[in-house]
Amino acid sequence: MDRITETAIKADPTLPVIRMTRDFEATPEQLFRAHTDPALFARWVGPDAIVTRIEHWEARTGGSWRYVSVHDGTEYGFHGCFHEVRPDRIVQTFTFEGDPDGVALETLWFEDLGDGRTRLRAQSLVDSFESRDAWLRSGMEVGVEEGYAKLERVLSDGAV
Repeated sequence: MDRITETAIKADPTLPVIRMTRDFEATPEQLFRAHTDPALFARWVGPDAIVTRIEHWEARTGGSWRYVSVHDGTEYGFHGCFHEVRPDRIVQTFTFEGDPDGVALETLWFEDLGDGRTRLRAQSLVDSFESRDAWLRSGMEVGVEEGYAKLERVLSDGAV
């Protein structure tokens, strides 16, 4: 099986969905913890130029979350609900507060590849092709790629 070392980001041609895939040198348990522990999540999410502040975080089925990303003194809020949290999968909503009508349904899967490696697959379903394409044009790949590079460092430094 080929190792995916950079994030593959693909738009589905028939649905308003973005799919992302990346492999990590970590166990599924470590990757799950990095997505559910608020202190760890704040260390890696988003592009390098931002600082993340967790406002509220209940990583459990039925829980909710809110965080603020700060870039050059400007704050950007994000919030959502955890619909399902289990060791192999997280299902949640995601809303950028600058676009409160743009709610995405996100699913993350943690696939054990063996030998301490895990494939993260993520899917974001939005309400229209226009919204999906706006996400893709927003430069989201920079935040995703830089965030996952930070996640690799968090995983390798023994914090997880």
